[in-house]
Amino acid sequence: MGLVEKLNLREMKARAKRKLGGRIGDRRLAAEGRTEEAEARLLKTQDEILDTVAEMRREYGAARRG
Repeated sequence: MGLVEKLNLREMKARAKRKLGGRIGDRRLAAEGRTEEAEARLLKTQDEILDTVAEMRREYGAARRG
């Protein structure tokens, strides 16, 4: 299982947690779900950015600085 699939599963789990918390009235559980869902989306975005950067480096032959 790749990283994106793991992040998708993580986001789905967080969404379920958020919805469950909302349904049963557990505000803390709902807040945890929102936080975890946002974190999963940020990690997916970070992965997409890093993939794009790597692709651009391959395409244009840019050397890594640092």
